[in-house]
Amino acid sequence: MAILEVRNCTKRFGGLVAVRSLTMSLNAYEFREDGHSTHSFGPMFGAAAASAALLQLKDSQVRHVLSYTAQQASGISCWMRDEEHIEKAFDFGGMPARNGVAAAAMVAHGFTGVEDAFSGERSFFVAYGRDPKPEMLVDGLGERYEIMNTNIKRWSVGSPIQAPLDALSLLLKDFKADEVEKIIVRVAHQGANTTNNRDMPDICMQHLCAVMVLDGTVSFKSSHDEGRMKDPKVLALRKKVELLGDDALTRAMPSRQGIVEVFLRGERRLRHHMQAVRGTAENPMTRAEVDAKGYDLMAPVLGRDRARKLCDAIWSLDRLKDVRKLRTLLKEKR
Repeated sequence: MAILEVRNCTKRFGGLVAVRSLTMSLNAYEFREDGHSTHSFGPMFGAAAASAALLQLKDSQVRHVLSYTAQQASGISCWMRDEEHIEKAFDFGGMPARNGVAAAAMVAHGFTGVEDAFSGERSFFVAYGRDPKPEMLVDGLGERYEIMNTNIKRWSVGSPIQAPLDALSLLLKDFKADEVEKIIVRVAHQGANTTNNRDMPDICMQHLCAVMVLDGTVSFKSSHDEGRMKDPKVLALRKKVELLGDDALTRAMPSRQGIVEVFLRGERRLRHHMQAVRGTAENPMTRAEVDAKGYDLMAPVLGRDRARKLCDAIWSLDRLKDVRKLRTLLKEKR
């Protein structure tokens, strides 16, 4: 019955099905344990659906788009071992966008294919699902929009470091850097393994915790400043940061939680358990925070004036009559 519902909704709603909870239907945690990269699969179907919508493809054509997307769906989690995160950028954004656009473009130019890649013999779920739940593809269709549950990172650093930085930013009002004797950070085991004393500043837990305590915040510039990894003040504080993988946090939901304990002179101790990371659906960023982060990322590339105008234009996108007007704001400064 579930497969039948998917088939019917694929026919009626076309690309909208692809945007929905593709990775959720695959049992995302087990899917990831099998070595697949959830960040590669979901965005690929999203890109295909968006492309199909822009091309105004018919329902029958959208079925073929989904089939060609399923054929290209790929991604394994070995990207975590890339010390420079170049492959990660390809797996998360470049490859899904390229493959989704390619699927829609092929069908728009006359390619035909399988009518329903999500059900029947040798289907997508047969190939990739360990206890799949295809009914998730249509659960709440037209009522719940997963795009509204999208996470936006508060800090321009690796995901496992978000919660500890959140916790430190809240605790900082009660201590100064020169009072610190030791900081213990606890995260899930995978997060600890990924961020433990890495050579890249933006994915090194100990380094970024030290920067947060010294600066009072972490910007894109400070989190990517390799020179600061040799700064004597940062190194001295970094030595006081201990990172531990935690069994309970590995099992915890929502995921990516973190616990920070700060031991201070005079036997003072501060502790904060960050359960809902800032920027997640459970603890969303404010409009001002999103704007500040976007501006901080764009200003060095576009220039302050153009970055400000672009941010303002995006906030009023629903009133923009012609999206091509954004082109002049997207040009890199010279």
